[in-house]
Amino acid sequence: MTNIKLSIEYDGTAYAGWQRQPNHPTIQAVLEDALFKITQQQISTVGAGRTDSGVHALGQVVNFHTDKPLASPQWASALNSYLPKDITVLSSEQAPDNFHARFSAKGKIYEYRMTLQPSRPALDRHRIWHLPHSLDIEAMRHAMSGFRGSHDFTSFRGSRSNTLNPMCTISHISLNPDSPLLSIRIQGDRFLKQMVRAIVGTLIEVGQLKRNPNTIPDILQAKDRRAAGCTAPPHGLHLIQVWY
Repeated sequence: MTNIKLSIEYDGTAYAGWQRQPNHPTIQAVLEDALFKITQQQISTVGAGRTDSGVHALGQVVNFHTDKPLASPQWASALNSYLPKDITVLSSEQAPDNFHARFSAKGKIYEYRMTLQPSRPALDRHRIWHLPHSLDIEAMRHAMSGFRGSHDFTSFRGSRSNTLNPMCTISHISLNPDSPLLSIRIQGDRFLKQMVRAIVGTLIEVGQLKRNPNTIPDILQAKDRRAAGCTAPPHGLHLIQVWY
């Protein structure tokens, strides 16, 4: 059996997230259906990140095992011939037998994208969060310092999460304004369910002067989702990179 590693990008608008679900279209289901058309076998795939409904990816990593005699680089073109236009395999290669897209990952980079303008966007409406008013950028940057390092992120974990370990390490978080666009990039060793979106929602409340930028350590210490801010909508979130 050969272990194949894929790099994938997708527009998550039409999908109920990465993970296969009954009666809902998902990225994993569409990918595995394409694999069946190539191999005539039911092949299970593993994704590096279980992105939520509506979330996009520029650098999702996937692996699967197969005995199909197809050269590793050819899997990308073979799959793309069956995949819809909103999912693309960027590259395919042979990975070590013990490579696991999720458990072998050392960290991920996410980026959340917004636009600060009175009128709602038309072309990017499915990829960017529209906020009609300006934000206090410096207050948001000040608040970001509270997230860096290793913390219990229970206060930023979505409901119905089955993750037992709430500890995550944020090595980088930055805010990049390019009027009217605004992006927040977060790099960490691991992320809890909806954690990035909860961080972004909390930072937006800081930028709207609804929340003191000095309260992030207190929110983390509370270990209570109700202590943090709103959950930003999924369509502004992009999985940028997974590293190993």
